[in-house]
Amino acid sequence: MTEDEIAQRKMQFLYALRSKGVTEKAVLEAMEAIDRGPFIRGLFAARAYEDMPLPIACGQTISQPSVVGLMTQALHLSPRDKVLEVGTGSGYQAAILSKLARRVYTVDRHRRLVREARAIFETMQLTNITAITGDGSFGLPDQAPFDRILVTAAAEDPPGPLLAQLKVGGIMVVPVGQSDAVQSLIRVRKTETGLEYDELRPVRFVPLLEGLGKDT
Repeated sequence: MTEDEIAQRKMQFLYALRSKGVTEKAVLEAMEAIDRGPFIRGLFAARAYEDMPLPIACGQTISQPSVVGLMTQALHLSPRDKVLEVGTGSGYQAAILSKLARRVYTVDRHRRLVREARAIFETMQLTNITAITGDGSFGLPDQAPFDRILVTAAAEDPPGPLLAQLKVGGIMVVPVGQSDAVQSLIRVRKTETGLEYDELRPVRFVPLLEGLGKDT
């Protein structure tokens, strides 16, 4: 592919993001800086720059870029934030977060996904990401509290252990819903007096499961 073709593809990619509501300048710059291509392998690699979810290993998916952008935008990140991501998946979302936050901790129940994501982070020299194999539904108590928490799998309700690890003044973005047909993306703000909820948009995510995956 020529340099002109690459530039054209990147322009189309960013235009698609803007047309779906990703308008925050810092988020668009982060998504321009992080190439989605290395996070997708095999048959679907050629479709890496389309605005669509794609299958990855361990029965998981990589979210469509516009949803990644909208979830990132909803966090209202600042460069000093410490972020927890639950559900590393391909590592693409964590890579975007790493361009906008001071420190990113990402946890996934599948060892293979964590291992492959770490390799990409190393290649891209994203040194402010720590990827951990673990049960993300319980968060990372040892690293809490977090300024921001992003959950990339759907729970019936915002998980209590994660809310407990969110700082006062912090924001969590999480898909909620009992089935993969009916889910809403929710933003939770933790205040001195309790929790404030905003419903952002309908989404479809894999379910948030407890325990570790059976892969190696």
